[in-house]
Amino acid sequence: MKHHLNTLYIMTQGTYLSKEGECVLVRVDGTEKTRIPIHTLGGIVCFGQVSCSPQLLGHCAEHDVAVSFLTEHGRFIAQVRGPVSGNVLLRREQYRWADSPEASSRMTRFLLLGKIANSRNVLLRAARDHGADGRGERLRKAADRLERCLARIQSPDLRLDELRGIEGECGALYFGIFDALITSEDAAFRFEGRNRRPPLDAVNCLLSFLYTLLLHDIRGALECVGLDPAVGFLHRDRPGRPGLALDILEEFRSVVADRLTLSLINLGQVKSKGFRKLESGAVQMEDDTRKEVILAYQKRKQEEVEQPFLKEKMPIGLLWHAQALLLARYIRGDLDGYPAYIRK
Repeated sequence: MKHHLNTLYIMTQGTYLSKEGECVLVRVDGTEKTRIPIHTLGGIVCFGQVSCSPQLLGHCAEHDVAVSFLTEHGRFIAQVRGPVSGNVLLRREQYRWADSPEASSRMTRFLLLGKIANSRNVLLRAARDHGADGRGERLRKAADRLERCLARIQSPDLRLDELRGIEGECGALYFGIFDALITSEDAAFRFEGRNRRPPLDAVNCLLSFLYTLLLHDIRGALECVGLDPAVGFLHRDRPGRPGLALDILEEFRSVVADRLTLSLINLGQVKSKGFRKLESGAVQMEDDTRKEVILAYQKRKQEEVEQPFLKEKMPIGLLWHAQALLLARYIRGDLDGYPAYIRK
């Protein structure tokens, strides 16, 4: 099993990264800040005006360390990786499946099973915390509706568009009750619905940012096993969109990103003063808040849970690597189905 490696996040504007021996050397305004052995890193994520030497990029490519470039506020721009790993026959089969309506529908059914079940479990967990009060009852009713959606997607006759319609219905239901999961009394953290590109409130700002971090990690996991992160089943081909990475993201949105968002807000780890509203209406995080969120995400990835299909304990940060391996095995024909990750 792959070891859990750290991700280096660079947010200080004007930072320059270079290679020195087997280390990544980090300088700001010509002053050395730190140096990190390359073998301890699984990826480097650069926010905004961060530069890298060509020698470092080549060194990272040789050691399978992906270097990603995002805007200062977290929008993905580009990624530098080494040669594609894995058997070309695996990717050819992946492309054939993506071109087949039947295979795409079958894979989408597995993915939605994980997404809806995990969303339901998040609601049930919160309902137990609230007991028999009105909020707990609302959460249980929403969870019951998601359970009925789970039953509906089991039908093998449903076409891809019909499955996507059920997904949209479940998403509206889940985010329609999401505000009941927030216990903070701060009005800045009221949630009135999902919005993005740009996020218009602090909660959506947190969600979008954590989805971006998670997507980066999932994309790397898929590359590592030889799958093409751009060619998905639920998310159809679109230039510049990592369709398969977005597919796998659906299994982890609620149990990783959403639960971490709720913890940060409900435990007071992020404050309303850590966000600012622009003239356009978009909401952005201040630098200190962004650092706090990244630290919390890194800490969460180190927590150990059991992977239900493999029945092995592993850090959360390895779960998407496990799912990528299982998906590759399914596409090769070594498994009868794709065992979506469902967190109890």
